[in-house]
Amino acid sequence: VVLVEESGGGLVQAGGSLTLSCTVSGLSYHGANLDDYAMGWFRQAPEKERGGVSCISWSGAYTFNVDSVKGRFSISRDNAKNTVSLQMNSLKPEDTAMYYCAVVESNGAECDLWRDWTYWGQGTQVTVSS
Repeated sequence: VVLVEESGGGLVQAGGSLTLSCTVSGLSYHGANLDDYAMGWFRQAPEKERGGVSCISWSGAYTFNVDSVKGRFSISRDNAKNTVSLQMNSLKPEDTAMYYCAVVESNGAECDLWRDWTYWGQGTQVTVSS
């Protein structure tokens, strides 16, 4: 079983920072390891659809952020530790959402938030107060 676990959510004031982490385990049972996978962060606010936030290619050489978080959020990964992180700075109340980590097998040079992602975590709540 592949397990994706997020952590690091919480309550923060507007303008503050949070770092979300995601750990993936169990890929070895499928004959794979994390550097076969692109990783991404998604979020869902109340009464809104889930949408992509950031993604990173298997190598870490390519990252993508949606316009609403560019210049504020930064994604990184450590394949040796099977983790991906999302550094969130200058947080705004509109960033309030459940944040999900996901992985998809991909050896491409880039990542694509709009493709089907295979394994998902249960989410971690981020609440930004005004």
